[in-house]
Amino acid sequence: MAQQQNQTQTQEDINQLLKVRREKLSQLQESGKDPFRITKFDVTAHSADVKEDYSQWEGKEVSMAGRMMSKRVMGKASFCNVQDLKGNIQSYVARDSIGEEAYKEFRKLDIGDIIGLTGTVFTTKTGEISIHATSVTLLSKSLQVLPEKYHGLTNTDMRYRQRYTDLIMNEDVKKTFVLRSRIISCIRRYLDDLGFLEVETPMLVSNAGGAAARPFETHYNALDEDVKLRISLELYLKRLIVGGMEKVYEIGRVFRNEGLDTRHNPEFTLMELYQAYTDYHGMMDLTENMFRHIAREVCRTTTIPYAEVEIDLGKPFERLTMIDAIKKYTGIDFDQIKTTEEAKKLADDKGVHYEARHVRGDIINLFFEEFVEEHLIQPTFIMDHPVEVSPLTKRKPDKPELVERFELFIYGREMCNAYSELNDPIDQRERFKAQEAALAAGDEEANTTDEDFLNALEIGMPPTGGIGYGIDRLVMLFTNSPAIRDVLLFPTMKSLDK
Repeated sequence: MAQQQNQTQTQEDINQLLKVRREKLSQLQESGKDPFRITKFDVTAHSADVKEDYSQWEGKEVSMAGRMMSKRVMGKASFCNVQDLKGNIQSYVARDSIGEEAYKEFRKLDIGDIIGLTGTVFTTKTGEISIHATSVTLLSKSLQVLPEKYHGLTNTDMRYRQRYTDLIMNEDVKKTFVLRSRIISCIRRYLDDLGFLEVETPMLVSNAGGAAARPFETHYNALDEDVKLRISLELYLKRLIVGGMEKVYEIGRVFRNEGLDTRHNPEFTLMELYQAYTDYHGMMDLTENMFRHIAREVCRTTTIPYAEVEIDLGKPFERLTMIDAIKKYTGIDFDQIKTTEEAKKLADDKGVHYEARHVRGDIINLFFEEFVEEHLIQPTFIMDHPVEVSPLTKRKPDKPELVERFELFIYGREMCNAYSELNDPIDQRERFKAQEAALAAGDEEANTTDEDFLNALEIGMPPTGGIGYGIDRLVMLFTNSPAIRDVLLFPTMKSLDK
């Protein structure tokens, strides 16, 4: 009962504060000082620029703009703290410096208001770098109340729904998204320097292939056709390899109609690249070198923290076949399990759930997911998957039941997926048929036949290595973020109206 009364009182207090802010705005507008009519303010420096190179700025006049995060009024002089793009800085605001009328207006400002400051850079008696204001301009009136300063915005759900407030109140959040931008720029530079060409391919497609996932579906009114949002970038990028573009990549949004958890969001950023005249070993070398390059360029070290461990990206990544990895962590050797019947019996003995349609290759993959993934903390390439779980991948010449594919695992999580791409149109058609059969048997994530893609393969695609990276998971790793929502500015959230 007492808690409910406190909540009621708090809400009443907030409502009163909101009312006062609107009254202040009305008074400003009535006096011809509507802040929303101001169109620009010339910024000559940011907080970090001045703090990091104080000797060059001391005594000079600067103009800064940002959100007022605190204010201390002390008679004829006051202090306020302004937060801008690069950090925050203190300003000393005195009546004798800005004028009596302007000082009265300053005293009425609220925490959260956006202001412009012009003044001289100096250091206070306590040694804090500050701006001695000669003018203060209200640029935008905040009509809401920011979260309480010392507790910040701690409600996780509200942080994601109101990312704008989260960015204001939590400095580490802004740093994460600055790093995300730098990571993606670093990747682009790395690939561009290797001669890759960045391209763009359609998001609305008639056939959403290239991955095992349920697509989102919509209707295209102009053509009166049902279309899907892409789940992958693969099939169009391969068409470009057919067309003679030997090195291509795309960084873009893809959409998968699946659940939400710490590693999955229905729309996410995927990067895929394809290189003619190489194979999955070439893709492994490129990937290892790229991860190491990002670590050096962005983190300034090849040993990075993630959760409770240190991830070493500086030493060679371990390389294991899927069958050898299962053997390493369980003692089970699937090279000795020759038939589906044997594999299913083993699965029954070990409590591994499978579906009636599953065959030996599917069960190998299930064993890997059940018993191996969690152990792959340091960077490990898992190679040579069963053909049944790799419909777009080239078979191994000496073991046609396996394919030339790898996944990179770090901290027990898949970081990328790569193939020696299947370029045999006859084999590809048979794989599509198998996928169609799986779809008919109830696998909603199975691919359907893409006749135009098959036509492209019949024209001829050179031997090609290809790879896909989940950019969001990659950013999670390099920013030590526990959940995918922490690296998405606006993650998918259930509507509050539901």
